[in-house]
Amino acid sequence: MIKADKKKNNEAINQLHQTEARWFAVYTSFRREKLVRKMLDKKDIECYLPINRVTRRYASRNKIVDFPLISCYIFVKIKKGQYVPVLETEHVIKFTKIGRDLLAIPEREINIIKRVVGEGLEISMEQADFTIGDDVEIISGNLTGLKGKLVSIDGKNKFAVALDNIGFSLTMSVDASLLNKIRRPVQAY
Repeated sequence: MIKADKKKNNEAINQLHQTEARWFAVYTSFRREKLVRKMLDKKDIECYLPINRVTRRYASRNKIVDFPLISCYIFVKIKKGQYVPVLETEHVIKFTKIGRDLLAIPEREINIIKRVVGEGLEISMEQADFTIGDDVEIISGNLTGLKGKLVSIDGKNKFAVALDNIGFSLTMSVDASLLNKIRRPVQAY
């Protein structure tokens, strides 16, 4: 009886669902994210590759270049039956797991990434009455309502968005006028 209980506790969690499509992170070969996206599109597998648009300055001109926001990762929204076709896709190395567990990424976290990428924030910032470690909330723009921690004040304030199930933090420069300090409630003793 005890051995059966231990076995249940040691089993890996698999959040693939038979009928409901869920988001998962897939690890790809280096600089093959866009190619993997094209191949998954041909297989009619819903995928999302967050792109960061960067301006590169060269001696004679400026060029806009699109880079994956998270190197070597692409997100797929799949049902259980699509798991193997994703793995069989060229340049797909593996699904990202936490330990041995294949955990789905909540739709809200994918939406946060979409909002962050869509905002294109690269705004300079003036010093305000913020201190490092403050809990802050964006109060204007596409990212309204997004909360995080202030991670640095160095002529610019950096606002970090932690995405728990993905295991990454997104850091962006945000204008002080778009931030509101979140006051913690005072606890009575």
